[in-house]
Amino acid sequence: MQAGLAQGTDPVLVRYQKGPWQIPGTLTGMARMSNVGRFEFILLLIVLIVGLELVARKLRLPPAAALVLGGIAIALVPGVPVIGIDPDLVLIVFLPPLLLAGAYFSVWHAFRTHLLGILQLAVGGGAFTTLAVAVATRWLIPFMPWAACAALGAIVAPPDAVAAKAVLKHVPLPERMTTLLEGESLLDDAASLVIYRFATVAVMTGSFGVVHATVTFFFLALGGLVLGCALAWVWIRLLARVRDRILSITMTLLLPWVAYIGGEQVGASGVITTVVAGLVLGWRQHDVFSADERLRWAAVWEVLVFVLESLVFVLIGISLHAIVLRHMGTPWVAQDVFRPVAGIVAVVLVSRFVWMLMTEGIRVAFLPRGRRPGWRPFFSFVAIMGWCGMRGVVSLAIVLALPAEMPNRDIMQIATFVVILVTVLGQGTTIGWVIRMTGEERGQSRGQRHHLSVSQARALIARSQEHAMRQLAFAPDGQIVHSRLLEQYAYRAELAERFSHEQQALQGRKDAHYRALLATIDAGRAELLRLHRSGEIHDAVLHQLEHELDLQQMTAEGGLI
Repeated sequence: MQAGLAQGTDPVLVRYQKGPWQIPGTLTGMARMSNVGRFEFILLLIVLIVGLELVARKLRLPPAAALVLGGIAIALVPGVPVIGIDPDLVLIVFLPPLLLAGAYFSVWHAFRTHLLGILQLAVGGGAFTTLAVAVATRWLIPFMPWAACAALGAIVAPPDAVAAKAVLKHVPLPERMTTLLEGESLLDDAASLVIYRFATVAVMTGSFGVVHATVTFFFLALGGLVLGCALAWVWIRLLARVRDRILSITMTLLLPWVAYIGGEQVGASGVITTVVAGLVLGWRQHDVFSADERLRWAAVWEVLVFVLESLVFVLIGISLHAIVLRHMGTPWVAQDVFRPVAGIVAVVLVSRFVWMLMTEGIRVAFLPRGRRPGWRPFFSFVAIMGWCGMRGVVSLAIVLALPAEMPNRDIMQIATFVVILVTVLGQGTTIGWVIRMTGEERGQSRGQRHHLSVSQARALIARSQEHAMRQLAFAPDGQIVHSRLLEQYAYRAELAERFSHEQQALQGRKDAHYRALLATIDAGRAELLRLHRSGEIHDAVLHQLEHELDLQQMTAEGGLI
């Protein structure tokens, strides 16, 4: 982002709002918060995030909704500081790791197979929603510049498939739908951010050329693609040479910021650079990381993404309270906000359905007559994909990064907040019901390529392991040297193959087996802790044996899934 976008924005994290919308005196003591005070406040927010996450799970609410509502509730507490955030700081702190994490965990094969549909959703759908929201905003708020309307459209355009995935993880869907939703979350973020960048520059400079913007967009995307691949290749080579897991995890944590900042510095798209680097690294992860590094890397990133996403949701709730305070006692909300925001929310919801109806209709029309789905599957697909338009963390990060000089900045932030709240609460809590009503949960295998089940794949893996052990179990003279291992792997292969054919009948015995195994692991862990607490073993022995028990427990818990 251009440095000029942040001009006029106080970089201090917490600031006292003065002037015509002066905040009540209860905040005066918080106005000049020290660095220690800011750090303590962020720690307090993280503690509250943990509590809000537990409440969301208890009430079976979408976590994003609980966090946003919690942010508002926190802001209403007397004495809580009003948050003012440096726009450039938001983009560079929050976006790169979230983008790379989403790309890293993408299913590469499915992503490549459905690339055309993903581009149609991410680029075409994002541009269509941006245009629809821009036109509606200009009609509802005539004095708002066209470029600002386009910026708002780009902010609310990208659906957050991470939120959709969290909602849908217990509801099976056809592979095509799942892949489209997950792939969309990667590319629509990049497309919307580039559109937002152009629109913001147009607002701040007052000039915009379609031809120049199109050419610039092409070179930004191409530069991001090339630089992302190059950075990922360099990182993979470095990681292959660094065999220390702490250093390799640290290097991987640095990659999103290196990619984002590097892309921006050389004139490419930092967003596309980060996404491409994450895709390539995720594709090669099985060659780059050892099992131990991969387990630890995934755990570190899971915590990092959780904290960053949660902080963004809480911060938008607190920021909304600051907007209300600035306009307290004025008819601004009723006269200038309610009607435009309601219209923008309606356009965001309807535009996705319109786009899905048009694009899926065109796709089906070009299919051979024998492969065309019936009316019910067609409308089921449109209904589910249209209803999976929950907005989330990317929209929040962008709207928090709006320059202070942006016209109608407060309305844009409120509109984005309401769009997120409506989609997360409305769509997120009812998508399971929509899937059941359309029948896609029952007919999820229709029209998609057959894949092996988990039990079938385990049986094939167990047979290959048994075959390898048979070749290693005998010495050159024919004498068996690994009889115990051969017996163990032969038993595993026989049991896995039998279970793959009689899963229903043997499920109870399998679960009982793994529960018994978990009980023995618990007993071993208790004895290990007793030996350590009585001083009979060293800490190094404790950590080594505890790691072995952890791996055994992970295997047993995986068997119960």
